[in-house]
Order: sequence, then C-alpha cells, then structure tokens
Amino acid sequence: MSSEPTTAHLDVAPQGDPARSSRAGDGVAREELASARPLSLDEIRSSNPGRDVQRVGTARFLGQDVAKIHDPVWAVLGNLGDSQCYVGVQEKVAAVQVAMSRRIAREDLAVRLIAPIFTLGVSDGQLNGTPQMRFSLVGRELVNDAVSVHVAANQVAGAIAVVACDKPPVGTVAALLEHNVPAVVLSDGSIKPGHDPRTGARIDLVDAFQAASSTDEELREQITLHACPGQGSCGGMFTYNTMQTFFGVLGLEPLHMVAPTSDDPRRVHEFPEQLVDCLVTMTERDLRPRDIVTPASLRNALTVAIAMGGSTNVMLHSVEIARAARLDLWRDVLSQDEFNDLSRRLPVIVNMRPFGEFSMVDVDAAGGLPTVVKELLDAGYLDGDTVGCTGETLAAQIERLAPPPADHRVIYSSARPFKDTGGLRLLKGNLAPEGGAILKLAGVESGIVEGVFTGRARVFNSERALIEALDERADDFADNDMVVIRYEGPRGAPGMPEMLDPTSKITTICRQRNITIALMTDARFSGGSVGLVIGHVAPEALLGGPIALVHDGDTITVDVNEDRIDCVELADATVVAQRAAAWNAATQAHDGVHPDASPVSHRVLQRMRTSALPALRGAGMTSA
Repeated sequence: MSSEPTTAHLDVAPQGDPARSSRAGDGVAREELASARPLSLDEIRSSNPGRDVQRVGTARFLGQDVAKIHDPVWAVLGNLGDSQCYVGVQEKVAAVQVAMSRRIAREDLAVRLIAPIFTLGVSDGQLNGTPQMRFSLVGRELVNDAVSVHVAANQVAGAIAVVACDKPPVGTVAALLEHNVPAVVLSDGSIKPGHDPRTGARIDLVDAFQAASSTDEELREQITLHACPGQGSCGGMFTYNTMQTFFGVLGLEPLHMVAPTSDDPRRVHEFPEQLVDCLVTMTERDLRPRDIVTPASLRNALTVAIAMGGSTNVMLHSVEIARAARLDLWRDVLSQDEFNDLSRRLPVIVNMRPFGEFSMVDVDAAGGLPTVVKELLDAGYLDGDTVGCTGETLAAQIERLAPPPADHRVIYSSARPFKDTGGLRLLKGNLAPEGGAILKLAGVESGIVEGVFTGRARVFNSERALIEALDERADDFADNDMVVIRYEGPRGAPGMPEMLDPTSKITTICRQRNITIALMTDARFSGGSVGLVIGHVAPEALLGGPIALVHDGDTITVDVNEDRIDCVELADATVVAQRAAAWNAATQAHDGVHPDASPVSHRVLQRMRTSALPALRGAGMTSA
C-alpha cells in the first residue's frame, strides 16, 4: 500500500509570497513569522544580545545554523505520563526531531528548529475507580494550557505533535487549533493485546477490570501479569482509538498512520519524514488547522466514530475540538436530532473490542483506517472533498493509498455490517431536559425490549459508594435495577471521572447471573465500558439537575425508539417541587454546596468545580 504524500519535499513559501500576509485573529501575527531570509552576521551583531545569546547557544547545542535564530520556529511536541501508553512517545519525538533537522539542513529551509517539549499525561487505566481519576479530564485542559504557552511564547510557526493515551491528544489538538499555524499530529499507536497463558485467549485492560470481581485468584493474577504487555495506548475501540481515528478523518493526521501499533517500525523509520512532508506542504500552501477542521470534516469524523462503535467520550471531545476551531458543534455541524438520525442510518462496520473480538492491530492488518473510510466513502456517508494535512482531499488520499476491500471478519461493509445500527445515541427527557445524555448502543448486551428498558432506581451519591456496594453486597443488585451515580459531573466530582471500574463489575455480575443492571450518571465512561450505561446526564446533580431529585425505587425508562430517558415520578410537578425544595434547603444550609457532594481542596480541582462547562459544551474549563 502506498503511503507517500503526493506533495513530498515541497519548499517553504519564499519571502514576500502573498501566502505569508497577515491574517486577522491568528494567535501570532503573520508578519512576525514572515522573516524567512536568514540574518547576516552584521544583522546578528546589531540585534539584542540579551535576547539572542540563548538562541545562539541553543542553536549550537541542537546543531542548527546560528544565522537562523530569528527565522520562523518549528517545534515538536509530545505527551508523557506514568503508564505504558506513553513509553513510546520519546522515541517518536526524537525521530521526528531528526527528520525535521535533516530536512531544514538539506533544503536550507528558512526555519529555526527548537528543542521538543513534553506535556503531562494522566493514566486513565491506572486511576479508574480511584479519587485520582478526577484529574483525567482536568489533564486535557492543562495540556491545552501547556501547549498554548509553548507555541505562543515561542511564536511557533509549524509543529508536529506525537500524542498518546486519552485526554492529552485532545488538549494538544485544541491548543494547535487555537494557535492556528501549520501543524500535524502523529498518534503514538496502540498496544498489542495480551494472551492468557492458560488458554491462549486474547486479553486486554477491559478483561482485567472485569476480572476484578472474580473470586478466582489465579485468574486475577494471570490477567494482571499478561493483559497489557509492551507499549502503547489501549488497543480496542476505546477512547484513544476513537479520537485517533477522529483526528485522522478530520484531516490532522495522515490516515495510514493511525492504526499501526506503537512498536511498529514505520512509526520511527518512515512516518517522521512523511510528517515533515505534510508540514512543508501546509506551510507552502498556507494551510492551517482551522482550514482543515470544518463543519464537513467534523461530520466526517463523527460519522466514522459512530460506524466504528466509538467511545462516548467523543461527544465531549468533538465539542471541544469544534470550539477550538471557532465552531459550535450543535449549531454549525449537526444538531442532536441529526446526530441520532445519522446513528440510526449508519451501521457499525468493525468487529472490535469492547463489543466485538478484535483490536486495532487487526484493523491495521485488514487495511487500517483507509479501508474503513473507503467503505463509508463508497457508500455515500462521507464528504470526500474535505482537505487534510497531506494537501489532498479525503477522496484523493484514499485513492492514493488504495486500501484493500473489507474482509468481513475485522472490517465490514455497510451493505453487510457487523451491527445494523450505529454505536451512539443522544437521549433527552425529564432527566436530561436539554438532551446530551449518551448511550453506546453498540455496547448494550441486554435489557432493551422492543426499544425500551424500564428499571428501578438504586441511588448512590458517589462512585466510591457504588464500588463498595458492588464489592460487599453484590447479591443486593437485581434484574432491571437502574443504578444512579450522581455528584460526579464536571463540577460535582469535580472532573467528571470515568466509570470503568463499576461498569466492569456490573458487567461481570450481569453475565454471571444472566440479568440486566443498567447505570446512569452525570459522569462519563471509558470507551471500554459495555452494558446499558448512560452518561453525561445534565444538568448535573451539583447544579440541582433532575438527577439530584431521583429517589431509591423510582421508575426510570430508557426509550431508544424516541431517544428519551425519563423518571416516571418526576413527571408529577408536585413531586418535583417538593423534592427540589428539600434539595435547595439542604444546599443553602451547607454553604451553597449540597452535603452529598465531595469537598474539594486541591487548587486545580477547585478551578474545575468553579469553571467547568456542562457536558454538552465539552466539560472544559473555559468560558469560550
């Protein structure tokens, strides 16, 4: 399969080119980035030595030409954190840095390369089910802050970002969109699945979380030791791969770079040069991230996320990416009703974990993301005219890559899909008056009969309270229970933690006893969660949303025919008034924060509690 962009090795636009003119609203004025001509030694001598001496020293240390210290800046960025998700990033960053340096020297590009920087990363897998999981979504915001400071303070004119794990890639891309100079993304890649040494069966992180409820100590030990060997981010269609496919289809990463595993040698020996090709092409054509991220490309990216049964987190992150591109997802891209209409028409065309059998390594072997995109493009689901970082349209990129057809084992066609209906659905009702409550239909295993589930509310005011109940009193849970976890929203937790730990325990109970236990929450889910689980219920409990008024024993209905989630008791205005009055009285007596909400002392969590937006607006710490 061909992978070389057709626009390889193009020169940077010459000084004075109209493409270098100022563009209103950019993070850095174009005039400040337009000094493509290297300075003479006389000009260096007449400049400010106080500001320039460290530029000279750095250039020498990096093997760069000191005569270019005032040229436009190129930079490499990476995400780092405490898990195997990030251990391959430094190698790729180093390879990209070398490829950039060689290209600048070989073609005498009027560019100054600075040292790479790394942003923080939080390990969702290691923190799920703990109080520290509150920092995961906060991490997305702090990565945005760090990248924003770096690219603005250093007047970065072009960047390549190596991204890993879950939230750091979104924060990185959002910052690059806000800065809006040529930039390309490289996903670090997925981890390969592990194998159970007793059976040879494939196992992964989700198996490990589900095994946490097992009484078989040998099974627990074997899965702990063998489920996640090697390096890379989660290999199923969890949030990492959902967002990497999203970025690829969006146009910010070449399509063929998404699916290979983290340890695939192409990521070090082939992709770096191709990424520099893309950056040169974008610079030469004055093609910016906000030229790439358009309503059409966002619709394409969401379409592929639905068709691949992607994580519910995409409904937070797509809103944030649209915001950074100066778009409103629900107004400029598609409404909630349009999203649901698309999901009804669109089948799931991959057989992937957590709802299927295979991992991204198998998708790569079956043709990768290009094959998935080609199937959807040929079926008329995608706009082939959107332009990406290679300088090509989506259709032209697919034509050049010439991927193989669907094998109907890992990747399916829309005519013969893996599942008949799309993976995600947005719900509205008296529990979610503005909509936005999210259900991953592709992961539902039981409980919905003729499109409807009816359950009894089991209310917990924190994730920790539910985990303790599942660990100590699992037999108390019955068929058709609707577990309610509240005060875990963007402001309530704060930080809107994922619920992979309790959903995995519930999944194990349901499979063992052949029952359905549903779950709804104002928090969110890992892409690895399966079952009848509904997140992003808003307004959240901390703000007095309807979820705060649900009592034990209430009747909750989920109707995917009408895309609704309702509490029968809250249809009575008198009941709502009585419960709201009691909730308000308790809140006022507790300094304006309901006593069931956890206290917060950490400064970053305090910032999240006071500033986080609702899930429908991306749940970020911004007023934009």
